[in-house]
Amino acid sequence: MATADELVTRGREACSQQAWMDAYQALTGADELAPLDAPDLDRLALAAYLTGRIESAIEFWERAHEAYVGSRDVPGAVRDAFWIGFVLAMRGEHARGGGWLGRAKHMLDDSGLDCVEKGYLQLPAALQALGNEPAAALEICADVIAIAERFGDRTLEAFGVLGSAQARIAAGEAVAGLAGLDEAMVVATTGDVSPLVTGIVYCAVIIECRRVFDWSRAHEWTAVLSRWCSSHQDLKPYRGQCLVHRSELMQLRGEWADAMDEVLRACEHLADPPGDPVMGMAQYQMGELLRLRGEFTRAEKAYREATNWGHPSQPGLALLRLAQGRPDDATAAIKRAVHEADGSVQRSRLLSAHAEIALAIGDVDTARAATEELGEIADRFDSPYLKAVVAYARGCLSLAEGDAEAACVALRQAWLAWQRVDARYECARVRLRMAEACRKLNDHDTAEMELAAAREVFTELGAAPALDQTRELAQDGHSGTAGVLTPRELEVLRLVATGATNRDIADSLVISEKTVARHLSNMLTKLDLPSRTAATAYAYQHDLV
Repeated sequence: MATADELVTRGREACSQQAWMDAYQALTGADELAPLDAPDLDRLALAAYLTGRIESAIEFWERAHEAYVGSRDVPGAVRDAFWIGFVLAMRGEHARGGGWLGRAKHMLDDSGLDCVEKGYLQLPAALQALGNEPAAALEICADVIAIAERFGDRTLEAFGVLGSAQARIAAGEAVAGLAGLDEAMVVATTGDVSPLVTGIVYCAVIIECRRVFDWSRAHEWTAVLSRWCSSHQDLKPYRGQCLVHRSELMQLRGEWADAMDEVLRACEHLADPPGDPVMGMAQYQMGELLRLRGEFTRAEKAYREATNWGHPSQPGLALLRLAQGRPDDATAAIKRAVHEADGSVQRSRLLSAHAEIALAIGDVDTARAATEELGEIADRFDSPYLKAVVAYARGCLSLAEGDAEAACVALRQAWLAWQRVDARYECARVRLRMAEACRKLNDHDTAEMELAAAREVFTELGAAPALDQTRELAQDGHSGTAGVLTPRELEVLRLVATGATNRDIADSLVISEKTVARHLSNMLTKLDLPSRTAATAYAYQHDLV
C-alpha cells in the first residue's frame, strides 16, 4: 500500500502531465492518510475542478485558504479566497461568491502588501463594467495587465488581455477587439498559465467570435479548443461548451444531422454533474436546429429550457412563432427584445429577425430601419457573415418594395458572401428569394433553376418549413409561367382538370356559364393550349390539381 508521501508525489506528477483524474485520486488518497499542506490542497482543488467536482474543489480551496491564514501567508490566502469567489460567481452564486471576494479584499487591504493578488481582485469590477461601461472595463484591464507584467504572472495577464479585447468589442471596436482575442489566446497557450484560466479564455474567445459573427475565427479556435480538451484527462468544465460550438459550426456548414448529434452529446455531458449554465447555450442551439427542421413543439420546449438556464430565447422563439403562423406574437416578442438590447453586439443578433418578421406582416418601414441599423453595425464589425445577413435583408426589402432588379443585386451579394463561409442553408434561402425576384422580371428559366437548387439543399437538410415555402413559390410560378393567370382563371383551370363541365364550374364558383367560358378562353390563350384536354394535362404536369 502506498504511503502518503508516495501518493503526494504521484499526484504532483499527474498534475504536471495534465492527468487530472489520476491527480485527484492520488491526492485524495494522500489526504486521507495525512492532511495535505496548502500548496497540495491547491493542486487537489484544481484537479477536482477540472474533473467536474466543483463543490469538492471549493472545499479544498477553503482548507488551503485556512492553512495559508494559519501560516500568515496573506497572498496565498487571498489568492484562494479569490478562486472560491470567482468560481462561485461563474456558477451564479453571486452572494456567496461576493462574500469570499470581499473577504479577500479586506485581508489584502489590512495587510498593506503590494502583491500580484491586487490585480486578481480588480477582475470582478472589470467583469461588471463590461456590461454597460466598456471604457471603464478597458481602463481596469490596463491596470490588471500592468500588475501582471510587473510580477511576471502569465495567468493574470491572460485575464487582463482577454478583458481588454472584450471591452473593445463591447464598445463597437470589433476589429481591434478581435485582434486582442488572438493575443489573449497566445498568452493563455504559451507560458505558465493555469489550465482553469486557459479553458476560460478559450471559451470566452469563441463566444466573442460568435457574437460578432466571425465564424472563420470561431471555427479555428474551436478546433484548437477541441484538441486542448482532448489533451487533458477527464476534463469536464469546457468540453460541453466545445461540443456546443462544434454543433453551431456544423449547422452553418449544412451538417445538420451531425450538429444535432453533437448538441445532444453536449447536453449529456453538461448534465453530469448538474448545474452548468452552459446547458442554456446547448438548449438554445437544439431549439434552433429543431425550428429549422420544422419540429416546432420540441423547439419550443428547448427554447424554454434555455430560458430556465438563463440563456436568451430570442430571436429563435420569435422566429418560431412566425413559422407557426403567429405573426402578432412574433412581432411583440422581437420588438421587446430589440428594445431591451443594449449595444451593437446584442442588437446585431436581433435585427435580422426583426426585419424578417416586420416584412412578414407588411411593415416595410420597420424592416427598413432594422436593416439600415444592421448595415451600420456590419460596417463596424467588418464581418463577412454579417454583411451577407445585411445583403439578404436588403434583397428581401427590395422585393417587398417591388424593385426586383435591386433585389437581385443585393441577393447575389449575399449568396457570394455566404458561399465564402460555406453556409449552405443560408445560400439556399437566398436562391429561393432570387427565384421570386427573377419571376417578377419574367426570367422564368433562371427562376426555375434557382428553385431547383434551393429545393435540393432543403431536402437534403430536412428543412421542412423552407421546403413548404419552395413548394408554394413553385405552384405560384406554375400559374404564370406562360402568361400569368389570374386567381379566378387558376380556379377554373383546376376545376377543368377534375373533369367538371362549364355548368359545374359555374355552380361551384357562383358565376355564370358565360363568364366561365370567357375565363376558359382567356386561360387557353395565355397558356397557348388548344383544348380542355390539353389544359387538364398542363394542370397535372405542373402540380396544380
